[in-house]
Amino acid sequence: MGIFEDVMSNAKSAAVNVGKKAGRLVDISKLRMSAAELNNEINKRYEALGRVVYNAAKEEQDVKGLIDECAISIDALYLRLDEVNEKINRLQNKTVCPVCSAQNPESSMYCSQCGNKLRDEVYSEEENEVVFESADSESAEAQEDKTDSSQVEQTIE
Repeated sequence: MGIFEDVMSNAKSAAVNVGKKAGRLVDISKLRMSAAELNNEINKRYEALGRVVYNAAKEEQDVKGLIDECAISIDALYLRLDEVNEKINRLQNKTVCPVCSAQNPESSMYCSQCGNKLRDEVYSEEENEVVFESADSESAEAQEDKTDSSQVEQTIE
């Protein structure tokens, strides 16, 4: 009866793993739907903002307060969208490059698109092992450089 017990044990283990993966796929699908809804809402808010600006220009009205209100609501939606996308990436075991926004496997040291360093190796003397940490400080500097160059390009135009 040992073989039968081994088969049953393996079948139970496989069923548990399949159940976990299916559950994760359902969670990812729900999050993707949420992200799509947020994107639609953002587009609607941009459209409404465009109407407000157009009508204000047409009627020569000052609607700076209304424009600021629309911008704040759009920014809040973007923050929610970022949170949803972050959850999706975690469930997919992905990390996003802060420089080019490319998705990479969590184990990646460097971005596959732009080569930006995603994690640093740090030697831990206490445990005599290599520990990986996020390379956010370097990435943040690279992001600032990218932002500065885009601002310069806009100023030139």
